[in-house]
Amino acid sequence: MNKQFEILKRSREIVLRKIDGLSIEQLHKTPEGFKNNIAWNLAHLVVTQQLLQYKLSGLNCLVSDELIENYRKGTFPTDAFSEEDLEEVKELFIGLPDTLQEDFEAGIFTEYTTYETSTGFTIDSIESAIAFNNLHEGIHLGIILALVKLV
Repeated sequence: MNKQFEILKRSREIVLRKIDGLSIEQLHKTPEGFKNNIAWNLAHLVVTQQLLQYKLSGLNCLVSDELIENYRKGTFPTDAFSEEDLEEVKELFIGLPDTLQEDFEAGIFTEYTTYETSTGFTIDSIESAIAFNNLHEGIHLGIILALVKLV
C-alpha cells in the first residue's frame, strides 16, 4: 500500500507545482470546450477522495459538507474561491493524503460499502478505493495540465 500513498502524494505535488504562480483569475477561468476550471478540479479531488475512502467506509469526511455539496461528482463551478478559501483547499489537497495514510495504518477502515463508479469499476474495499482514487486523480491531473496551457 505504501506505493499507492506515494502515487497520491506525488500526483498532488505535481498539480501544485504546475499551478504555482497562476493568479486566482487564471485558476477560475473555464476555457471554451471545458466544463470546469483548475480551482474546481482541486476541490473536486479533495472531495472525491474523502467520499470514496471515508464516507463509503462509514466514517466522517474530514472536509465540510458545503465543500462536498459544491464539488462532488456532477457539479460545476459556480462561485469563485476567495484567496483564503483557495489556500484552505490547497492545504487540504496536500495534507489529506498524509492523514489517509495515518488512518489506514491505524486500522480505522474496518468496513466498506461497495460502490460502482461511473467508469464501471466496482470498489469493494478501502484498498480498491485507494487504488481507484489514484486513477481518478490521474484523469484530473491530465485535465489540469490541459487547463494550465489554456489559461
